[in-house]
Amino acid sequence: MDARPRPARVLVHDGPGGPRASWDPILDPPTRRHVVHLGNRRITLVADNYGRCDLFDEHTGLRWLTRETGVATAGGLSTAGSTTERLFGPAFAVVRVADERVRLERTVLCPEGEQPWVLIRLTVRNLTDEPVRLPLTEEWHSRPADVRLISGPAPAPDPGLELELLGGERTRAGRLTIDLDLEPGGERTVELRYGLLGEDTHEIGGTEESLAGLAARLPRAHAGQAPEAEREVPWHAALLTGGACADGVLGGHTLDQGSCYSFRHGFNGAARDPLQHALPLVYTEPDLALSVLRNTCAWGGPDGDLPYALGPDKSPWTDLFRPSDQNLWALWLAAEYLAATGDVAAFGADVPCHPVHDAPPVPLGEHLRRQFRFFADVVGRGDHGHVRILNADWNDLAISRSGAPAEDMIERGESVLNSAMAAWVLPRYAALAERLGDHATGKEARELGATLRALVAGEWTGRWFRRAYGPGVVVGEDDLWLEVQPWAILCGAATPDRARELLTTIEATAAAGSPLGARVRWPALPGGKAGDGAVWYAINMTLIWAAAEHAPELGWSWWRRMSLASHAAAYPEVWEGTLSGPDAYLPPESARPGRTWDLADLGVAMQAYPVANLHAHAQPLLAYLRLLGVVPDGSGRLHVGGGASFESRVLTVKPDGHGRLAAPGPVELITPSGPVTGPVTGPVTGTGPLTW
Repeated sequence: MDARPRPARVLVHDGPGGPRASWDPILDPPTRRHVVHLGNRRITLVADNYGRCDLFDEHTGLRWLTRETGVATAGGLSTAGSTTERLFGPAFAVVRVADERVRLERTVLCPEGEQPWVLIRLTVRNLTDEPVRLPLTEEWHSRPADVRLISGPAPAPDPGLELELLGGERTRAGRLTIDLDLEPGGERTVELRYGLLGEDTHEIGGTEESLAGLAARLPRAHAGQAPEAEREVPWHAALLTGGACADGVLGGHTLDQGSCYSFRHGFNGAARDPLQHALPLVYTEPDLALSVLRNTCAWGGPDGDLPYALGPDKSPWTDLFRPSDQNLWALWLAAEYLAATGDVAAFGADVPCHPVHDAPPVPLGEHLRRQFRFFADVVGRGDHGHVRILNADWNDLAISRSGAPAEDMIERGESVLNSAMAAWVLPRYAALAERLGDHATGKEARELGATLRALVAGEWTGRWFRRAYGPGVVVGEDDLWLEVQPWAILCGAATPDRARELLTTIEATAAAGSPLGARVRWPALPGGKAGDGAVWYAINMTLIWAAAEHAPELGWSWWRRMSLASHAAAYPEVWEGTLSGPDAYLPPESARPGRTWDLADLGVAMQAYPVANLHAHAQPLLAYLRLLGVVPDGSGRLHVGGGASFESRVLTVKPDGHGRLAAPGPVELITPSGPVTGPVTGPVTGTGPLTW
């Protein structure tokens, strides 16, 4: 199975000795090591260009299980070195090396499911006309390190890693040797596993069985408007789900955005991130999307407040930011999940609050009602009627870049961005509340959404929508802040003509001359070290979505710019953006175009770990679905269009508008051929998928 993106072939052979290998993490010394993160629903495999592998686990905290280890040797031949051939697959890494006697291939695979260990397949072939006898060794070194907040990894107790020859010996020494006798031209394959084996004694499927399960699970896509989709959609789905981890403290699964935040700085944040990462999973692995929603709701307390982040030990971290948008993301994910699945029963199942609150669990629907109450009553609205900004909205730097004193903005600042987003989200949440029988909350949410939509419509400057208000300050009157513009279109604050005019303006300004997408601000502030003028995945996703209805040709163009292929073509010397990436890229006019932001003076930098951010995988997936017209409306119905193809085990959309949806509960679809309701039931077949 080949589910790699096309850019995998650009740098995959560029080892540590290659001319493009050296790079600067800014917070750490320059290095020649590059990595890609792969995984299942529990363990993370970190494979590098030296041919080595590491393991990371987030089950009870942020912990490196190994550091720069994991190699195989056959005689004097090693898989770690500058002359190895490396292939990075959607959940596996392959290294091939040969000398005059033998060829050694090592595959390390994260098996399907929640196993906290990896499968290892070693294949040795005799290249000579004579018999060969040699020792074959698999070796790992457990160097556990807990990631501490901001300061980085520090030594930790041994977690009890074990190495096992399948059907044979198991050891905690991290090293197993098998003596091989190979006939001329003969070949031998050995399979092992390594990780937290514990008392696990169930029958273990081999590498081929797991690869077959992976191939069946990943979605497929084809779009004449974006040929990159055929390779990149399954790749993004694999790396997105590979970032999930079963949570041993709060339950469900976390879908941490990763990159520098988790692996270098030690926190899972912000709360909005796992929620938005889970959105495309509604259409590929809805059970995982629901699990992430439950887990993130469990971050909070009985008042409906969600903390900014979780620290490395999964305790709430509220010292840095108090964003005003986080509840909206939970309400959005819940509404999208219900529209696509009809799974009303999920909202009656209990979800805990974070243990620090010592509060009893309540049904998921009640968690969401409390979050709506927190948003409406505690976040509240300011003097102009817009949602209060608190000390941040989506943009962590909105306060410092507003031009108003920080204390004034925190006390009285207002976010037009959050008003526009809420104007879209709240009617969809209202449909959920009404379906759960809470008509009073539904009515209030609808009315608040309508009020905010009208206010956003009044923020048109003649070229774009304003961004925020503070005491005596209007933000975004003379410069374009991209993040508010798509939401103003999506919530209906812009007429169709105005929407097309605005999208054309964005292409001529914020997106002009940028091979990766639109800048978050135009004109950009000089320097760009903190991301001013950067190209953010999350914002370009909403921009593509806004264009899907009003200017689809721009939407497809922007999706192609978001692709890994586009980054590899524009910046072939840069590893990040080839197989995965950060949450944002610096624009072409910056000092480090195609790389990412840093706040080195504060000890924080995306450039310190510029790969394995799940925005690089979730946002292209969701944007692709939106281009196909897949989106819930304010009545709780799911709209499905066409124009290109998408196929998962849950949803099929064909270019001609035909399709299929497997929904466990009653849903209503708006399709090109008219409304469709279901699921289909029958006395013989039981419940079947909807087709149109």
